[in-house]
Amino acid sequence: MATHRYLTKSRFKLATECATKLHYTGDPAYFNARTEDSFLAALAEGGFQVGALACLMVPGGTMIDAESADEQLARTHELLKQENVVIYEATLVHEGKLVRVDILRKQGSMVDLIEVKAKSYSASKDGDFHAAKGGIKSAWLPYLLDVAFQQHVVSSALPDLEVRPWLMLADKEAAATVDGLGQAFKVRRVGRGVAVDISPGTAERLGAPLLCQIPVASQVAEIQAGTLQVGHQELPFPLAIDLLARAGRGEVRVPGIPGIACAQCEFKTAQVPVSGELRSGFHECWAVALGWTRHDFEAPLVLHLWNSRRKGKWLAEGRYKLSQLTEEDLGLVNAEPGIEGLSMAQRQWMQCIDHPLWIDAAGLRREMSTWRYPLNFVDFETAMVPIPYQAGRRPYEVIAFQFSHHVMHDDGRVHHQTQFLEARPGVDPTRSFLRALKAALDANTGTVFRWSHHENNVLSSLRDRLIEDGLPGDQDLVAFIELVTHQSGGVAGARNMVDLCELSQRHFYAPGTRGSSSLKKVLPALMRNSQFLRQTYSQAVYGTTAMPSLNLKEPVAWWVPDAQGQPLDPYGLLPAVFADLSEEQQAELGDETQSGLKDGGAAMAAYARLQQEELAPAISEAIEQALLRYCELDTLAMVMAVQAWRFDSERIDEEA
Repeated sequence: MATHRYLTKSRFKLATECATKLHYTGDPAYFNARTEDSFLAALAEGGFQVGALACLMVPGGTMIDAESADEQLARTHELLKQENVVIYEATLVHEGKLVRVDILRKQGSMVDLIEVKAKSYSASKDGDFHAAKGGIKSAWLPYLLDVAFQQHVVSSALPDLEVRPWLMLADKEAAATVDGLGQAFKVRRVGRGVAVDISPGTAERLGAPLLCQIPVASQVAEIQAGTLQVGHQELPFPLAIDLLARAGRGEVRVPGIPGIACAQCEFKTAQVPVSGELRSGFHECWAVALGWTRHDFEAPLVLHLWNSRRKGKWLAEGRYKLSQLTEEDLGLVNAEPGIEGLSMAQRQWMQCIDHPLWIDAAGLRREMSTWRYPLNFVDFETAMVPIPYQAGRRPYEVIAFQFSHHVMHDDGRVHHQTQFLEARPGVDPTRSFLRALKAALDANTGTVFRWSHHENNVLSSLRDRLIEDGLPGDQDLVAFIELVTHQSGGVAGARNMVDLCELSQRHFYAPGTRGSSSLKKVLPALMRNSQFLRQTYSQAVYGTTAMPSLNLKEPVAWWVPDAQGQPLDPYGLLPAVFADLSEEQQAELGDETQSGLKDGGAAMAAYARLQQEELAPAISEAIEQALLRYCELDTLAMVMAVQAWRFDSERIDEEA
């Protein structure tokens, strides 16, 4: 069993999700399923930049950057001898519990404990973090638990001082009053870690505050006076964290309780490991708690049921497998799809009974009969950053910086028609994005398609911003947005985008997708089952005059078989981000040259990198080309879905 010296605030956070995680966090024999690039994640989330901005807003402090915990503790202890002092990353310990406080400000006998989070806060919406019926809102509870743990440790370590807890958050109701503030906090790699370089003079040009400091003493007191669930025990807060500290050191074992949090377990392999393979905390925990064998894990779990809020209830009742659910559990009235296709309960039931491939050819034909050719497929890439790049913008406002646009004609011809990317540092892409999109869609009167709600939400948000800004010349852009979207209240424009994700949910089901209609799940399923897609894309036709591409330099075959003859995921066929760089340039960048953009989060991080780093022109160009290729494949994937449904849905329906 792994042993640990301290219960830290990061390990306390894990423990509040699932106490048994403490038994796995420091054991190198266990597999940590979080494989995303931490550097890209840091860029996308903006947490390091917010932390650096917070230090500028509480200036004059000393950073504790010693390597070992003992050195950090000693340095903090020495600084606290001063009457008045500000410490960044102050380190304190009490009875096996250690915290590094983001900002600790001591003024005489008063200590302000300031926890900095990159989460947005709106005074009008979030208030004092309590729900209307009482109790702390679930969305805020993890953050306040974090502060409560820190306040407990700091107060215990400094018993002669009064400790006041605060949360410092991105203020959604504030607006930047200076240009380029977001670019002033440049993220860079430091080995496996991340550092932020602040541009000279930034402290003197912060402008209006973008972070707000919220007192949370009453909320912390409420938490500390309550209880925490630790395994099967519900204990008073101080006793609970004492038990967690002992569990973290390996002195006691907290038995796991299988529950909804297990769906996000970080210590999990894809399959039950065999001897000699990396161990899996998830499978070990469930095996101990439930007495399961390897065979039990082969059945689909309730954890994986699509779009259900009742999973926690069923798990608490001891129903862990989909086969244990009934039609009544799902509220299923009629198992047969109606004229509108599948209901949510019907789709869930298909997943429970492991239904084979199903396609509603008649329903799809009805939908398609309402479409106007040529068909337009659009996909957006967006970012939301806590420190705005331009004056006048608020934290976490949506930035629409890219779109791709494919067109399909009635005779089946497909081409990548238009695209847009604006990623130059300091340039607000909003209006140029909208004008380019308007020009692209004004070129014909065909039906416009999106996949899921993202594009509608983005355009609605940009509409509200244009109306708020009230600038001359924006009226035509507002009218365009209203034409292709539906607004709150159900008002839909005459050319309202058709949601292909909703269409897929109602008229298509494939095993292996876990009921999801995510494009990343539907595309591989269609590739496996559509003769049209196999016949068309097993040839290197994409990127030729027959099916033009705006970005791919050589013709591409998207249907590529693996060793078992099944098609590979097309997103895995995209070239690496820096494939076009020389060997010398790739050697300088190291392992990141082997990766590509696979999802929207990576695209967001790539955009942030272009904004916040000083990059060589070749590096910037490589990132931009990767963004263009990725977004192009998103709209091509939408085209492929419609092609499969249009050209061989009847055959799939018959074979299913």
